[in-house]
Amino acid sequence: MKGIFAASVTPVDRDGEISHVRLAAHLRWLLHHGCHGVALFGTTGEAPSFSVAERQAALEAVLRRGVAPERILLGIGCCAHADTLALARHGLEQGVTRMLMLPPFYFKEVPDEGVFRAFAELIEALGSDRLRLVLYHFPRMSMVPINRPVIERLLGRYPGTVVGIKDSSGDWEHTQALIAALPDFSVFSGSDMHLLRNLRAGGAGTISAGANLACAYSRDVFDAVAKGDADAAERAMGCVSAVRGVLGHHPMIAAIKHVLAQGTRDPVWETVRPPLVELDAASGGALLQELEAVGYVYDPEAYAAVSA
Repeated sequence: MKGIFAASVTPVDRDGEISHVRLAAHLRWLLHHGCHGVALFGTTGEAPSFSVAERQAALEAVLRRGVAPERILLGIGCCAHADTLALARHGLEQGVTRMLMLPPFYFKEVPDEGVFRAFAELIEALGSDRLRLVLYHFPRMSMVPINRPVIERLLGRYPGTVVGIKDSSGDWEHTQALIAALPDFSVFSGSDMHLLRNLRAGGAGTISAGANLACAYSRDVFDAVAKGDADAAERAMGCVSAVRGVLGHHPMIAAIKHVLAQGTRDPVWETVRPPLVELDAASGGALLQELEAVGYVYDPEAYAAVSA
């Protein structure tokens, strides 16, 4: 498992309900513009703000609208084991086998044994040899790290089931160490900024927020590395870094949604669920100007052609 995976945002309407039509259209656009796959209901997708039932209904809706199950990496990690299990079982029933799981994240400073059990109990309860589980390490947000002894123990007990990790630590040295220590394990960077270094070190790619906008640039990096074209990889990485750098100056989820709203001429795209808030007019205008200054303009014609 490797490639460019966009950590998709989740569109909601003015009543805060998931917009299935917009979500499916956005996923198709991402896949058309270079993503190997799309991650549903991760951090960028505001996953904790949606119920199990809402997430299940959205998955069914995008599958009905033509998004292939093998292109989906489904976020399933919840605080309650029963909720995580329900999402995983439902995903498998729908033909989705790749899943991204945070450890339960309410209780902090838990021992490695507890983190191991959270994953092990999910795998044992599912009892499916079709499951391909990607661990989600995001200690700044979850404050529950997935330490290397936990990873190695899971790999030892569940080879072929635990297949990768999204390292959203933001610490390149940590990611690099995982790649070096676990050569047969798919190590994805959660930061767009680490894409080229990840691939050159033998990593799997990225599962990232910036790919909602810069997916074509990210795919160019991936393809250039595969071809051994160092100059092309550097040029494309410059584009990825420029877009991600701009987004980093603003609240990430609201910023991406603002660009989509402007590009598609659909103001509903700006809506987020509380406690998040939309960008105000001044911030939104500054964001678009900053993106244009680095050469990025979201193309509404391309979006309309793919998502019709």
